[in-house]
Order: sequence, then structure tokens, then C-alpha cells
Amino acid sequence: MTTDRVTTEAMLAVAVEEAELGAAEGGVPIGAALFGPGATVLGRGRNRRVQDDDPATHAETAAFRAAGRRPSYRDTIMVTTLSPCWYCSGLVRQFGIGEVIIGEAASFSGGHDWLADNGVRITVLDDARCAELMSEFITRRPDVWFEDIGEVR
Repeated sequence: MTTDRVTTEAMLAVAVEEAELGAAEGGVPIGAALFGPGATVLGRGRNRRVQDDDPATHAETAAFRAAGRRPSYRDTIMVTTLSPCWYCSGLVRQFGIGEVIIGEAASFSGGHDWLADNGVRITVLDDARCAELMSEFITRRPDVWFEDIGEVR
């Protein structure tokens, strides 16, 4: 599935909205959405590790779960505000999600190169809104950030 710039921006806006909701709740500002053919939203979610006291509630897993069961995910696109961690990259690979669109990968570079090496179409947008959300959060809550990426200091 190939998307044009306007569609890509509209899909990213859904993930950014989720990230902003997460930030307003006091959580890690990472949002994601899973889209089907025609850029139809199948599921959306945000990192809720802090809010739910659940280390497994990442944005991509929340969006994936909200989408529900499908016989195949090859025709879907995961859009996330930040490069997916190894946990979420594993989800993409396990279920054969065909494409991942990433808001930014400067704050954190997870498994997206590995996904690309394994046939997943990857687009990194270097979106300023996504970078600003993460930069502000990392400055304000470095303890939670390093916990989130598995680097407790």
C-alpha cells in the first residue's frame, strides 16, 4: 500500500492526537493508529504505561488491540509518532503489518531498520510536532523516559 503525502499527514494527525492525549494524562506522549485500505482507521491508541501501571501498554500495541482480529494484517499501515521499540517492532513483524509510518526517529531509534531489512515498508517523516512532544517530555520526565525505553538510570 502506498500513500500520498496528504493521506500520510492525515494519518499521522490521528497518532499525534493520541500522543497529545497521553501527554495530557501525564503519560509518555507516544501515539499510534492502525489503518486499513483506503486509510480507514482500524484502531488507535497511546502509550499508557504510566496511566495504567502496565509496562506492556505501548501506543502500537494499544492501536493493534483496538483494531481487533483480522485474517491478515498485510494490507495495514501502522502509523506511530516515534520509532517503534523492539517490542512493538516484533508485533509488526509477527503479524505481517506491511508498512510503518514514523513521525520521528531522532529521540529514539527502535527496530525500524530491522523491519525494513525484513520487507516492511518504512517511512520516517522527521515531523517537528512529534519531535517537540518527545523533547519536552524527555526534559520534564527523564526518569519515566529512560524506564520506557528500558534504560533505567
